[in-house]
Amino acid sequence: MSTLWRSIKNRRLKRLDPLFYRGLSYVHWTISMQGRSTGWLNQSHYVAVRELLLHTCARWYLCCPVFCLMPDHGHFLFVGLEERADQLPAMAWFRREWNGLLNPHKQQDQAYDSVLKEDDRKADGFPDLVAYILRNPIRKDLTENWSEWPYSGCVFPGYPKLDPRKDFFWDNFWTAYYRQNGMKN
Repeated sequence: MSTLWRSIKNRRLKRLDPLFYRGLSYVHWTISMQGRSTGWLNQSHYVAVRELLLHTCARWYLCCPVFCLMPDHGHFLFVGLEERADQLPAMAWFRREWNGLLNPHKQQDQAYDSVLKEDDRKADGFPDLVAYILRNPIRKDLTENWSEWPYSGCVFPGYPKLDPRKDFFWDNFWTAYYRQNGMKN
């Protein structure tokens, strides 16, 4: 193996300081399959990933207001529900467990993340990001209507009926979020 290839292969995406992933942080994670492999996405795999998300959220004090599985990657928006939340070990655990389900497929070595800044979490920033994630299947010509894509949803421990396809989703989501944080909305 050439020296150049070894240095490229061992290069890791830079992460922010771990403090940015703790507490009430909002992080958009994108996990791609090695070689953009396909053939793993079906309804039973979706259900298994959703269960892993539930355990991840419960264990690390998170919720996932929106996620979308695509044929060769997945998008996940995690939001910390309290100060004990920690997305780096949560994502490490989730990725390891998900990789176990993917056999013979595998994820790329590292997930891409985007930590939302304060301004991105309010006004137009947050709804725009959610719309971007949910409309991914439209951009890839997999469906004409994002709400018909069967491999997206929301995971919020204790609130199994939250679904971004339903009316009043955001009102219900923010009510649950503030309730979890002991705040009034």
